[in-house]
This record gives sequence, C-alpha cells and structure tokens, in this order.
Amino acid sequence: MLYLEFLFLLLMLYTGSRFGGIGLGVISGIGLVIEVFILRMPLGKAPIDVMLVILAVVTCASILEAAGGLKYMLQIAERVLRSNPKRVTILAPMVTYVMTFMLGTGHSVYSVMPIIGDIALKNKIRPERPMAVSSVASQLAITSSPLSAAIAYYLTQITKMPGYEHITLLNIISVTVPATFVGTMAMALYSLRRGKELEDDPEYQRRLKDPTWRDRILNTTATSLDAELPRSAKMAVWLFVLSLVTVVVIAMLPEIRTVGVPVDGKPVKAISMSFIIQMMMLCFGGIILIATKTNPQSVPNGVVFKSGMVACIAIYGIAWMSDTYFSYAMPEFKAAVTTMVESYPWTFAFALFAVSVVINSQAATAVMMLPVGISLGLPAPVLVGLIPATYAYFFIPNYPSDIATVNFDVTGTTKIGKYYFNHSFMIPGLIGVTTACLVGYALAHMIIV
Repeated sequence: MLYLEFLFLLLMLYTGSRFGGIGLGVISGIGLVIEVFILRMPLGKAPIDVMLVILAVVTCASILEAAGGLKYMLQIAERVLRSNPKRVTILAPMVTYVMTFMLGTGHSVYSVMPIIGDIALKNKIRPERPMAVSSVASQLAITSSPLSAAIAYYLTQITKMPGYEHITLLNIISVTVPATFVGTMAMALYSLRRGKELEDDPEYQRRLKDPTWRDRILNTTATSLDAELPRSAKMAVWLFVLSLVTVVVIAMLPEIRTVGVPVDGKPVKAISMSFIIQMMMLCFGGIILIATKTNPQSVPNGVVFKSGMVACIAIYGIAWMSDTYFSYAMPEFKAAVTTMVESYPWTFAFALFAVSVVINSQAATAVMMLPVGISLGLPAPVLVGLIPATYAYFFIPNYPSDIATVNFDVTGTTKIGKYYFNHSFMIPGLIGVTTACLVGYALAHMIIV
C-alpha cells in the first residue's frame, strides 16, 4: 500500500508540474486532503520557516528592483559581457551565477538573457552555447547562495545533528560555492564547441528565409545601457550587498546572535540563521525603501516579487503534502533503503535528484528529503556535499527560466527537442550538477568535521 501511496504522491506532483507555478501548490493541496481524509495519514508539518525565508528575501530583492538596483546590476553585467563578446559562453554563466548568488533567486535571468543572446548573435556565436548554460547556472547557484531558503534550511537542520552543533553558514557555503562554481565552469567549457556553428545550423538558416523571423534576427537589439536610472539605484545595490555581508558575518560569529539571559542555569541558544536571514532582509528592505525613497506601491509589480510569491505558494503545498507522506511512511521507507545508503552514502544524491525533477524547487526538495537523510543516519558531510543534487528540474524543460530562454533565442538554436528530453539544457545540467556533487562531496569531508 505504501508503494501505491508513493505513486499517488508522484502523480500529484506530476499533475501540478503540468500546470506549473501556483498550480504546483494548489494541486498538492488536493493531494494533501486525500492523504489525510481518505488515506488516513497523520497531518505533516507545513514548511513555515522556509516560506518565511523566501518571503523575506523576495521582499528585500523586490524593493531593490523597484529602486532601480536590479537594472543597475544588469548594466554592470552587460558592460562586462560586451567588453569581452568573444568569451560570452564563459562569462555569461558567471554573470547569472553571481546575480543569483547575491539575490538568492534565479529569476533575474529573465532580464539578462536577451542581452546574452544579442551579444552571441552579433558575434556569430551559436546562442545556445551561452544561453542554455547561463539558464542552468542561474539555478545551480541557488544551492550556494547564503540568502536561499534551501541553504538556510540545511543549516538549521544540520546544526541539530549531534556532533555538528558548531557548523556555521560559512562552513556550508565554503563547500557549496566552490563546488557549484566548478560545476558552472565545467558546463561552460563543454558549451564552447557544442552544436553546429551558427551559420551551419539548419533552423537558423530556415528562419533567415522567413521574412518575419529574418526581420527579428537582423533588427532586434537588446540592451540595458541606454536606460536612465535614478541616482538611488547604485545606493540600493550597495545596501543590498551590505545585507548579504551582514548575514555572513553574523553566521560566522554565533556570539552576536546569542541574545538573552540564562534561565535555571541553562545556556542561551543562538538565534537560528533562518530567523537571522528573515530579520536582516526585512530590516535592509526597510532601509533601502527609506534611503532611496522608493514608492512601496511599485514593489509588488516587479518580476522578482511575482515570481517569488509563486514559488512560495508552490513550496507551501508541495512540502506539506510530501512531509505528510514521508512522516507516515518513514519506518518502512527507512528499512528499505538503509542498507544501500549505509553501503553507498552517495546514492542519496539520486533520491534528491529524482525528487527535484518533479517538484521544481531546491528548497522544497530540501524540506522533503533532508529529514529523510538525517533519519537514515547519513553524516553531515554527505548531506552538505550533495546539496547541488537538489537542483535537477532542468531534466524536464518546463521551468519558467528555461522556457523563457528558448523564447529569447531568435535563432532557434536553444530548443526543446523532438523527443522532449533531448533539449538544450540537459547535458549542461547533468555536467554541472554531477561535477558540483563530486567536488562538494570531497570538500565537505574536509570542511564539515
């Protein structure tokens, strides 16, 4: 019966993925009701902490966007790319990686992708090469950002494990940052020569013969450099960077967040980093709002706010439904996989990967699977080293950033293939995640001790 119930869970996740976005959350709500009232499972825990982290980070990043800070960052990125156009396949994924690392969300890719495509086209570089890898890099970087809900959740859970109470945010990102960056560089190097040269691509040649497509290809220019920004835009960026630095510093110094007076001789526990991230993002969001005199009514209109709220709702339903099933099934599930995981701990990466393929969220995958890994007795170095495997939704090309990337490539070289899975993001994604996991697994055993 447990296997049938697990198949039901996968069916609900797959059905939600067909609707995407908010559909993932509300379809999962249907599954949750069926689990509780028909299958009689005890109600699991809603992912409140993860949702609050996402809300706080998205709020601050949305204020940054409304203040013009995101466009200022985009102009800097474009200047870097246009100053070295022949190296766009290497530089573009680095740009999207850094933007996601700083913002804690990969949705900034929508603004920079048309620019990457324009630079590649004007330099006769197959746009698929920099565009596909840049889309993947923007999502892989979420597993390294100190502002991401996934990293915050990992830190909260890892520090509850006996013997690992001393682990800090710096310890975790000391593993995930080099691991994911090496993964990004590996897939960028692969992309340098992937596919036919642009002039030899049959789809590109077909579009050149079509008057409508030919006009778009020859006359479309994407740039952010001619946009006039308010003077406050630069200030907003520096304040946001300061918020990132503040979070990292507080994470490095637990005594700063050890606030209160001992009661009955019990030592005061340090404030969880989940709460620290929430506090600092709300605080700096307010500082940016006041310092830049940004109209708060414009904040909800940005891409970051809308995308972030959709992600929050999706995680709400997915993680609650999944926690309900795994809490109910854990005794049998643990017995079934303990032997394999004990003999080959790295195989837990496949479980993370498989779940992420279906639910399209690193944070939701972490909330769903990290407690499973801990209950199986996996050591913290293994769990931290395999964090990059929580990103696998490139496998099925239905994520908004991937779909947008396909649409932004006017040459047609970035595509979803005839057989659906032979799409432009598959090989870069597999290279990036596999490399990141291998590097992370090795680094974690040196750093997480």
